[in-house]
Amino acid sequence: MGLKKLNQFLKFDWEGFANGKTFQVISISEWVDYNTKAHMGKKYEALITKDITPYKQNNGEHVTNAFEKITFKVSKDVNVPAGAYIEPVNVTATVYGDYRNQLSVTADNIRVITPNK
Repeated sequence: MGLKKLNQFLKFDWEGFANGKTFQVISISEWVDYNTKAHMGKKYEALITKDITPYKQNNGEHVTNAFEKITFKVSKDVNVPAGAYIEPVNVTATVYGDYRNQLSVTADNIRVITPNK
């Protein structure tokens, strides 16, 4: 018999993951509670436009998340123009999915930034 609820004890290292990445907003939508349909904030879908994060790689393997999409659920309605570069504030991230390749990201706030070149 397998142990249960182990995912409650896994902590995703957002700072390590976000280090070396640049996020650019490509769409903005309302974040609503699935059951009550109450407004919870905004969802900012972003493209990872730069990824120089050092990943552990096997021989000959090249890993990058550049040009992948990521959605930030933010509990505030922040005015962010499409195309802006952003930085989420006070992030909580959880890995999920059958292959543990999905990431749910919530943040207290979001800031528009000027990316480092």
